[in-house]
Amino acid sequence: MVYSVAIAGASGYVGGELLRLLANHPQLEVKTLTANSNVGERVGALHPHLTEFADHIFASTDADTLAGHDVVFLALPHAKSAEVAAWLNDETVVVDCGADFRLESAEDWAKFYGGKHAGTWPYGMPELVVEPVEQGTDARGSANVSKQRANLSGVKRIAVPGCNVTAITLALAPGLAAGVIEPNDIVSVLSVGTSGAGRAAKTNLLASEILGAASAYGVGGVHRHTPEIEQNLSKAAGTKVQVNFTPVLVPMSRGILAVNTAKLAGGVTADQVRAAWSNAYAHETFVRLLPEGEYPSTSSTLGVNTALIGLTIDEHAGRVVVVCAIDNLVKGTAGAAIQSLNIALGIAEPTGLGLNGVAP
Repeated sequence: MVYSVAIAGASGYVGGELLRLLANHPQLEVKTLTANSNVGERVGALHPHLTEFADHIFASTDADTLAGHDVVFLALPHAKSAEVAAWLNDETVVVDCGADFRLESAEDWAKFYGGKHAGTWPYGMPELVVEPVEQGTDARGSANVSKQRANLSGVKRIAVPGCNVTAITLALAPGLAAGVIEPNDIVSVLSVGTSGAGRAAKTNLLASEILGAASAYGVGGVHRHTPEIEQNLSKAAGTKVQVNFTPVLVPMSRGILAVNTAKLAGGVTADQVRAAWSNAYAHETFVRLLPEGEYPSTSSTLGVNTALIGLTIDEHAGRVVVVCAIDNLVKGTAGAAIQSLNIALGIAEPTGLGLNGVAP
């Protein structure tokens, strides 16, 4: 079966990345692309690398334009998705790439985003470990690890995770679920490419400001992804988790390198630590634990729906160090959206997520 697709907000980075991936998806056919300030313009004017869609014209984002599609992706600013989602009927599969439906706590939404909480949709991170597992060094593999994937089959609404959230969650959830790291002393520092800030012009993203420079932002526990990270990791741990998370803007166009450290749990061996991650991701297509002594680079994830993880123990500090690299626009957003949609529709999970080029 072929499903008709609309992308609301297709003029932005995420919308463009969805288009790039959907171009090679055999069961998802793009019919409608909408925008705001770019209504009436050719897709090729904003996404010149997307030659297959170059002559498509951006339509206005309204209820009539989006009606009648099997699937609607929302690549819209925060708080706008909830408004647009309300226009769509219950039979339409709606995939929100924004933050509106990720959080379960209305209090957290009010604190970090402000305004009224729109509700919570099924969470689009299939590999997320959602409950604690028994410790052990056996090769049980991920079949015995409870994952979010089971909660996505047949759903009509999907909330795609934040990109920083994805890098930290995939890095740490297996260790917390297995009890090999402590839940209350976690520090994550992320090097983040400029596309993570979106397409809108910002003074701190001008070439004169970013080239040759790195700058921290969202410092001091105020970044909006903080409650989402803690929500995910608390499910894996089965207890409340607190994270000190600091993103650093660096001069690369796309990618996230997350360096995460956590206190090693008492009495845990190096073999048990590695087994926690190996067991969780042994059978995952899009998450790979690198061999011992190897650590990922963002260049290795460019344009693909893959998270690469390197793992070691800092014996001197008594901490586990987990390094995770992703492409923020693919595994961090658009790739995760399509992967989760595939599960919801009963399509083979990797469909449409092979290598097919990337925007410069």
